[in-house]
Amino acid sequence: MIKNPDNILYVGITKNPKQRVLYHNEKRGSNFTKIKHNFQIVFLEKYETLAHARQREIQIKKWRREKKEMLIEKFNLGLETKQP
Repeated sequence: MIKNPDNILYVGITKNPKQRVLYHNEKRGSNFTKIKHNFQIVFLEKYETLAHARQREIQIKKWRREKKEMLIEKFNLGLETKQP
């Protein structure tokens, strides 16, 4: 998950998070990130397969903002966040 200075969250998957954030901030990603940029990584999980990562992405995208913020807070505290 990435967030910009306007407090806008964006959820996605990639093999290289740092490169992908740079790509978004150069306004070369989705149409959404072309308009809204200056993102920073605020939450990150690693999965062994693309299928598992996509499943988790879909799950998180369905959540309300408050639940996503709680996940970000746990991540920043170094707490375990992965779902079984």
